[in-house]
Amino acid sequence: MELAHSLLLNEEALAQITEAKRPVFIFEWLRFLDKVLVAANKTDVKEKQKKLVEQLTGLISSSPGPPTRKLLAKNLAALYSIGDTFTVFQTLDKCNDIIKSKDDTAAYLPTKLAAVACVGAFYEKMGRMLGSSFPETVNNLLKSLKSAESQGRSEILMSLQKVLNGLGGAAASCHRDIYKNARSLLTDRSMAVRCAVAKCLLELQNEAVFMWTAELENVATLCFKALENSNYGVRVAVSKLLGTVMATALMPKQATGTMMRQNVKRATLEEVLELMATGFLRGGSGFLKSGGEMLKVGGSVNREVRVGVTQAYVVFVTTLGGQWLERNFATFLSHVLDLVSHPRATQTHVEAVYSRRCVSFILRATVGSLLGEKAQIAAAKEICQAIGKQMKAVEAVVNDANSENKSGAADVAASQHVMVCALQELGSLVQSLNATASPLIQEPSIGLLETVTSVLLHPSMAARLAAAWCLRCVAVALPFQLTPFLDRCAERLNNLKTSPEAVSGYSFAMAALLGGVHQCPLGIPHAKGKMVVSIAEDLLRTAAQNSRLSLQRTQAGWLLLGALMTLGPSVVRYHLPKMLLLWRNVFPRSLKELEAEKARGDSFTWQVTLEGRAGALCAMRSFVAHCPELLTEDVIRKLMTPIECAMTMMSHIPSVIKAHGAHLKASAAMVRLRLYDILALLPPKTYEGSFNALLRELVAEFTLTDNSANTTTSLLRSLCHYDDSVLLGSWLQETDHKSIEDQVTKNASGSGALEHDPSSIYLRIPAGEAVPGPLPLGVSVIDASVALFGVVFPHVSYKHRSVYISMLDHFAECVKQAKGVRQQAVQLNIFTAVLSALKVGLNKSTLGPEEVRKSALTLVMGALDNPNPILRCAAGEALGRMAQVVGEASFIARMAQYSFDKLKSARDVVSRTGHSLALGCLHRYVGGIGSGQHLKTSVSILLALAQDGTSPEVQTWSLHSLALIVDSSGPMYRGYVEPTLSLVLTLLLTVPPSHTEVHQCLGRCLGAIITTVGPELQGNGATISTIRSSCLVGCAITQDHSDSLVQAAAISCLQQLHMFAPRHVNLSSLVPSLCVHLCSSHLLLRRAAVACLRQLAQREASEVCEYAMSLAKNAGDKESSGVNITETGLEGVLFGMLDRETDRKLCSDIHDTLGHMLSSLAVENLSHWLMLCKDVLAASKSAHFPCIYTCLLDEMDDDTMFTTLGEEDKSKPSVAPRWATRVFAADCLCRVIMLCENANKAHFDLALARSARLKNPKNDFLVLHLSDLIRMAFMAATDHSNQLRMAGLQALEDIIKKFASVPEPEFPGHVILEQYQEIVYLCHAWIGSGVVSDLNDLRRVHNLLVSSLDKVQTGKGSSSQLYRESATTMEKLAVLKAWAEVYVVAMKIKKEAETKPKRVLKSAEEDEDDFGTMDELPPDSLITLVQPELPALSRLWLAALKDYALLTLPAEFATQLPPDGGAFYTPETIDTARLHYRNSWAPILHAVALWLNSTGFNVSESTEETAAAMPNSQKRATSIMLNQTPGTPPTTKSLPEINKDRMHLILGVSIQFLCSPRPEEPVEHVTSCLQALHTLLDSPCARIHIAEDQLLGVELLSVLHRLLLTWDPPSVQLLVTGVVQQIVRAAQDYLQEKRNTLNEDDNDEKENPLALGEGGESGGLVPGKSLVFAAMELLMFILVRHMPHLSSKVSDSPSHVAAKSHLSEESARLVAATVNILSDLPSLCSPAGCMTILPTILFLITRVLKETAVKSADNQVPPPVTAALQGIKTIVTLPTVKTDETQKQWTGLIRSTLVLCWLKSFGLNDISILTAIALFLWSASTEIIGVQSLQNGCMNRFRSALNSSDPWVQAKCYQLLLSVFQHTNRALSTPYIHSLAPIMVEKLKAVERSRPNNNLELLAVQEGIKVLETLVALGEEQNRVQLLALLVPTLISYLLNENAFASASAASKDLHEFALQNLMHIGPLYPHAFKTVMGAAPELKTRLETAVRASQASKAKAAARQPPPTVHSTPTIKLKTSFF
Repeated sequence: MELAHSLLLNEEALAQITEAKRPVFIFEWLRFLDKVLVAANKTDVKEKQKKLVEQLTGLISSSPGPPTRKLLAKNLAALYSIGDTFTVFQTLDKCNDIIKSKDDTAAYLPTKLAAVACVGAFYEKMGRMLGSSFPETVNNLLKSLKSAESQGRSEILMSLQKVLNGLGGAAASCHRDIYKNARSLLTDRSMAVRCAVAKCLLELQNEAVFMWTAELENVATLCFKALENSNYGVRVAVSKLLGTVMATALMPKQATGTMMRQNVKRATLEEVLELMATGFLRGGSGFLKSGGEMLKVGGSVNREVRVGVTQAYVVFVTTLGGQWLERNFATFLSHVLDLVSHPRATQTHVEAVYSRRCVSFILRATVGSLLGEKAQIAAAKEICQAIGKQMKAVEAVVNDANSENKSGAADVAASQHVMVCALQELGSLVQSLNATASPLIQEPSIGLLETVTSVLLHPSMAARLAAAWCLRCVAVALPFQLTPFLDRCAERLNNLKTSPEAVSGYSFAMAALLGGVHQCPLGIPHAKGKMVVSIAEDLLRTAAQNSRLSLQRTQAGWLLLGALMTLGPSVVRYHLPKMLLLWRNVFPRSLKELEAEKARGDSFTWQVTLEGRAGALCAMRSFVAHCPELLTEDVIRKLMTPIECAMTMMSHIPSVIKAHGAHLKASAAMVRLRLYDILALLPPKTYEGSFNALLRELVAEFTLTDNSANTTTSLLRSLCHYDDSVLLGSWLQETDHKSIEDQVTKNASGSGALEHDPSSIYLRIPAGEAVPGPLPLGVSVIDASVALFGVVFPHVSYKHRSVYISMLDHFAECVKQAKGVRQQAVQLNIFTAVLSALKVGLNKSTLGPEEVRKSALTLVMGALDNPNPILRCAAGEALGRMAQVVGEASFIARMAQYSFDKLKSARDVVSRTGHSLALGCLHRYVGGIGSGQHLKTSVSILLALAQDGTSPEVQTWSLHSLALIVDSSGPMYRGYVEPTLSLVLTLLLTVPPSHTEVHQCLGRCLGAIITTVGPELQGNGATISTIRSSCLVGCAITQDHSDSLVQAAAISCLQQLHMFAPRHVNLSSLVPSLCVHLCSSHLLLRRAAVACLRQLAQREASEVCEYAMSLAKNAGDKESSGVNITETGLEGVLFGMLDRETDRKLCSDIHDTLGHMLSSLAVENLSHWLMLCKDVLAASKSAHFPCIYTCLLDEMDDDTMFTTLGEEDKSKPSVAPRWATRVFAADCLCRVIMLCENANKAHFDLALARSARLKNPKNDFLVLHLSDLIRMAFMAATDHSNQLRMAGLQALEDIIKKFASVPEPEFPGHVILEQYQEIVYLCHAWIGSGVVSDLNDLRRVHNLLVSSLDKVQTGKGSSSQLYRESATTMEKLAVLKAWAEVYVVAMKIKKEAETKPKRVLKSAEEDEDDFGTMDELPPDSLITLVQPELPALSRLWLAALKDYALLTLPAEFATQLPPDGGAFYTPETIDTARLHYRNSWAPILHAVALWLNSTGFNVSESTEETAAAMPNSQKRATSIMLNQTPGTPPTTKSLPEINKDRMHLILGVSIQFLCSPRPEEPVEHVTSCLQALHTLLDSPCARIHIAEDQLLGVELLSVLHRLLLTWDPPSVQLLVTGVVQQIVRAAQDYLQEKRNTLNEDDNDEKENPLALGEGGESGGLVPGKSLVFAAMELLMFILVRHMPHLSSKVSDSPSHVAAKSHLSEESARLVAATVNILSDLPSLCSPAGCMTILPTILFLITRVLKETAVKSADNQVPPPVTAALQGIKTIVTLPTVKTDETQKQWTGLIRSTLVLCWLKSFGLNDISILTAIALFLWSASTEIIGVQSLQNGCMNRFRSALNSSDPWVQAKCYQLLLSVFQHTNRALSTPYIHSLAPIMVEKLKAVERSRPNNNLELLAVQEGIKVLETLVALGEEQNRVQLLALLVPTLISYLLNENAFASASAASKDLHEFALQNLMHIGPLYPHAFKTVMGAAPELKTRLETAVRASQASKAKAAARQPPPTVHSTPTIKLKTSFF
């Protein structure tokens, strides 16, 4: 293949390869040429042009295949337009000669067609350059058009289209000829030709004025004729032609000049619509100038024509555009509604339903897509008026007493269809507008509700149902209307009980509303259920009283009960006993009663009875479907009684019908339908006794035994495999026109309508449908019987296998007996039943016996040769399923062999297709392994069949089966890949494009092969490269096909390739083509394109966006026409699509694609994405949103679409983004904020962002867009739509949380968000973030909160009774939660303010304008706002917590729950309430703890409050609501008791939660709970409580331990340590208290107060009871978690590496906290207890000390070290342990700890270890530490520290020695002085030689001198001279002479000053000794005097200078000098 990549065709290479591969080679070269010509250098091209032209024209006559022709023509045209055009006319003549040639053989055809293609391409590319030659060319083409066969005709027409396109108006002289010739071909028998003509004429009408003036009617009639017997493709093409011509006639595109010259009159809107209506109502037969007379004559309308015209209406309106529709909506609406009221449209009921569907489709596709939200509201008003007008007319007829006028009755009948269409559109509009529709309801002038409810009294059932459905839509869109609607309907139903229409209409409405409740998350009040039951009961009871109303009341009663069931078990549970009773009473109790019934009654009573029973069964079905939780054994048993009765009754019905007339048939069928439905839902075990009778009944039903109509089931399609859609054409289900295309298919699926089954008004709608459409009763019954047969048949036991055989034989017999159409119907039904049985689960045992198999096979194999394709499909499917069920190799082999033999001998299309599918299905269901041995034969046969060029159908079926085999064989197919691929390529290059099904199957095969080869495709071997390039060529051919489905297949192949071998898929060409497909009119293609983009965006989002933008740059190209990528890029197009697409899958893929793009690109180009979101949210009519409607009009530009009347900007065709898209944009905004948060700190810091921006202006940061962010969130938060408001508030909250602490650089002390004061709306998030600095803002928000609190207290919520009670619960808890959060923040601010030092007023130079101090909030202002509400709040908080505590009880304590609910929930809604409590208890708990801690423990509740919050008042729920005192005040509890209750409540809730917080709980709940506990234990009351009951503490500790095991965040661990500390402190206080009281009481008692505490006399600690043990367990866990080597288990394990890890800051804090608590524990123990735990504690503390005492650069002491040292001090000074028994043990412990400290610790941070030693020396008594060996060890440590090279260590060491030397116990300090003083003196003497160079060294010397001075002071008088003799000379040696002083370093000078000061200080202190020393050494004296003089002289000089620095100022100097 690589050899094909050259500018000239490589002819040698071509000659060398085999004949078969040449076409592929040539195609590959043309592909390469296509890419390279555009990019190549013009001169290169011109050089080789001659040779190239030769090669290309040579190819024309080599009979190239379709794709090759297309590329060849394209390249030739490109070559001429790039290079020279000298020879173009020669080439053109050559082509014309070929076209003229008389050779008509099939072999010459490809050459002719290649010439035709070249001509088309030349004109399209070069147009008017070839102007002079065009008449001849056109004539040539037209001549050959006459004699050509179908493929030639369609290709010639395509070329003509290109000629017209290239020449534009210049070709006017030929227009008429072309029109005349093409016109007749519109009714060609080949569908491809019809499509081509339509496209050609569409091109022609751009320029040919006569088409939409004089010839307008003829064009219309032609189009109608073309639609007769058309397929989907033709309908799309012709409707586009018709719609566009009509739109052009109404608003011509041409300049009016030509119109004036030709003197034509423009068509009016009425004329145009009238023309289209004739097609809709009459179809195409007969030419008609006036629509008058013919319409009255009978004859049905052709459905294909109706559907085509329907699509044309949509094209017509779309072409004229949204603004036109807005202006002319009233006219258009009345016209469209008139269509359905015309008698021709509604001749039979089914036709009427079809016409309604068409009209609904027109309205949905225009109003739903083209209009923005405002215009939609206006349209809804118009529809309302139309309904009102119709209703008035109907009422006039109904009220007209003399009902003689027949025409009136006909009008009423016709009006029902108008009503249905109008109401459905109204409902759909409101539903799509959602909450945005609220103005419609709230404006009384529109009167929407009155209008809709008035239709509930319409005489026709269809209209009443439609009105009910519309009400349901309104209620779902605006849930606050649901309860009022229900009440209103109930009230009207009661008032109008005597009108049959009212009973029926209002009950429909109530049922519909109840069915909508599940879509409203807030539900309806519980009492409404009771109301419905009582109304229904009343209707059923009074049904018999008045025969005029019996039927309606019976139906209404059961309908309501059925609807009630949809509310689910929580409501139905209360009414179940009553329901069971009602059900039992409807049916006769026994056979005797049944017989008696038959004897009585007339036809009317039987009708009522049957309707009643059908209703009862329907309600049962609804119960079983919606309340599966209530279906206990017992309930099923009770249900079975009436059901069995119904089954018995079935057999008696025929005799009743015989007796009373055939009009009972419908009611009887309804009973059967309901019975089958409910049985299919119940487990078959429950009715196995009746299997035989039931099966007989079912089989009779679907074999049409008693049914004269040939009704077929609608289920067969759904039972066939989805992949087989290409054979059945059922992909029509996946188009935008699905809802109307259903009519054309031969099954009943398009005829669904509400009136066929009223119960569907309350059922859930299947996904993807707008309105429920139950099928006609006849079809539904058969569907139900087939489905039930599938459930029952597999359950018949093995004993009754005769049943199987007889049944299968019976099936065969039925088929034999029927003839013609009936035979087809019976066969279809039987097959559907068998398939459904196979699918549901026939198992091996059923199909085991040979004779059963035989019968089954006979049945199936017979159908494989059936002429009906869907039956062949079903037979193949059944065969595969049977093979799967039986699973025996011999059986499979037999079946396969049968098909092999058939295929080898058969020549007819039918059996070849059927058996080839059978092979595919066998492989599909048995899989590769099971059918491996047949693989070779299957593949070879299918490959042979696929080459049968005579029958496209055989090719399609065999290729489809081949694809199935490739898919199912997996790797086993690897050996057949090459031959299959070469066949696929050959076919792609030769099969005519008009056989689209063949191409679709080729695409599927290609995809299957790519998947089979899979990841191997990345390889570089020769074979793999060939396979890969073949796949790429295949994809290229399919991609270029004209059919959308083939293109979709190509996209999915490329998607697979991209997954396996991404390097080889060329995105630069793929992405632009995908973008073009986004605007396709074909849903499947759009889906494929978006799915592919989604996959690409996951990996390479930025490339995808770049390539898409390149499309925008080349927007001038013809090919990229239609897609409208503007500066917003692909993202903008996708956002725009969200507004139009309704397909679920498509929208979710678009969301994902945008999500992937956002994640990878948003942070880099922030402003672009924010701009996008802003445009969407602004929902302004901005031009950024591409209008995809232009795509429907391919080549036209925008201006043609909107020839508006005003001078508005024409480039704004698009609809403003709809609410759902805006919600998505708001979510995107939140995601952008989150992504920035993870990316870079600078996004949230203005100063950082600005500095980064200066470095690189391209940098973009979120904080720079803050005003935009807030504006966007704000637009969203104040929208009409609830969902958008929620999303906006969420975004605001995110913004506040993330930016709350961002400082504003211009005004220090201010936070940036203050500039945006609008955020007042977001109460607690805003207060809580501490952003506010101005009291007034706070007040505004505060008022909001207070008013909502008042509501909670009075119990009159805004939602008083609109929603279900749990909604009220949610609202109240949300308010309490908000208050709780505000209170928590307020307390936090207050606490911080108390701990902060008062602010120092700023000095003048720091801050000129005292801006920061003015509006600082006083720290307690927030608390002052909350304070007044606290008494009420605390009461409500406690009540809520109590509810929560009760609700979290396990199920077995359910009996303890109060029977009438809690303070905020009712017992009925307990399950939903739990969720709301779960979301809000944590902040409330924290607030309660804060309140109790600050004041609460001292507040007892007043009687009234007690009544309101204590559980012993049964009225507590109401009393809290109404705040009233109940009659009898309960006994008041004392304050301690109340407090105890509160403590139990809080601890209970906390422990219960912390025991096992679910992993999905937010971490905030855990932290809130821990903070609450911590706060609580701050108060003495709580401490006493927890310490008194030691088990409580232990329990709490073990729960905290468990929490640590599962929750990792350090923040949680820190909080846990805080709580543990509190518990330990509480215990300490309590113990101390006890000891004190013992001491005071009596000192002579035996009991030793110190022996109190854990461990007692023995010292044993009991796990589980001991607080100390529990605490140690938990603390040990934390230590080991952060310092794993503390644990011997860890350090001994082989995997342990003994590396010291550096603790993070958080871990260090944690370890420090842990050590602090550890050192507190001994104080809780008795002396004996201490001895038990101290070894562990001391070991841990010293280990922590040694682990963490690592030398750090800045000499900071890490927190764990400080804590450890503090701990050692605490323990060594313990008072309790100095008892006689423990003295010895204690001494040993302390000694060994000291040894531990200095063992193995060299190289650590010596200071910490030394400090520890010093602590021991200071704190412990001499007899413990005075041991020689210990002293030596300690001295060695000090010695080494003194000799340390680090001045910092020396300085610290001197300080510690100072403290040791000063120890009061001389016995302890003397040895140290003797041993260490000499070393010190030596060190200090040495300083003279090496003076200090920096401050640290200076500090060391100064500290040393201090120690010496202290020694002098300690010495006795007689030794003082010797001591001074050491000190004074040393100091004097530090002085400098004057010369040296000038040049000395700063540190050196400071030393000089220091020495001088000290000498001046010592002299006066010890005058005598000083003199003695000075006298002894005169040289010292002179040095001193010189220095003193010099010093005084310098002082005199600089009197202004500050005094020399004293010792104390060393740190400040240190700071100033450490910078050098």
